[in-house]
Amino acid sequence: METVFFLIRHASHDRLGSVLCGRMAGVTLGDRGRAEADALAQRLSAQRLSAVLSSPLERAQETAAPIAARQGLAVTVDPALNEIDLGAWSGKRFEELHGDPAWELWNRARTHARPPAALPPPAGSPTAGSGGESMAEAQTRIAAALDRLRRANPGGRLALVSHADLIKAALAHALGLPLDFHSRFEISPASVSVVVAGDWGLKVHSINEGAA
Repeated sequence: METVFFLIRHASHDRLGSVLCGRMAGVTLGDRGRAEADALAQRLSAQRLSAVLSSPLERAQETAAPIAARQGLAVTVDPALNEIDLGAWSGKRFEELHGDPAWELWNRARTHARPPAALPPPAGSPTAGSGGESMAEAQTRIAAALDRLRRANPGGRLALVSHADLIKAALAHALGLPLDFHSRFEISPASVSVVVAGDWGLKVHSINEGAA
């Protein structure tokens, strides 16, 4: 039986476009974002969802809440839907990152680039020299989650509220695209991308559908 995944990027927050938030705490929806979340809930009310899952971050949970309420469901927090761990870049303004060679490499070569670690590991630590999470590692995480959820929900229709890069990683996995092509399609705030899964694999039904 086919399982349908509605991959939803969280709605807008006030730092959008100015700060690389990553996993920083306290990033919540603004007035625009709350309106977008309500519009999403209204749009998805035509679907009979079997579950609503969310990233642990506040902005995702706040987006998921009205969707779940309309369906009479609770929001299930799933760590596999979390934002990529951006290490030392989390919370930095985009203007601070401009000109950083590591940042330029990250945006040019997502297949192997990695954000810098948030704190230098102690000398001799087994994690010495490691950084944040690579997009390839994030892709492995979301691919495993989709397979796990498909097996647990055959024939289900699941809303997964997550983040732009993780949704791009999932779509690239389904389409067989290299991660370096991540900038060739857009995942907007409060958008919905639909992926269908079965024993035969994954197929992409739609990408970046607007809430309006």
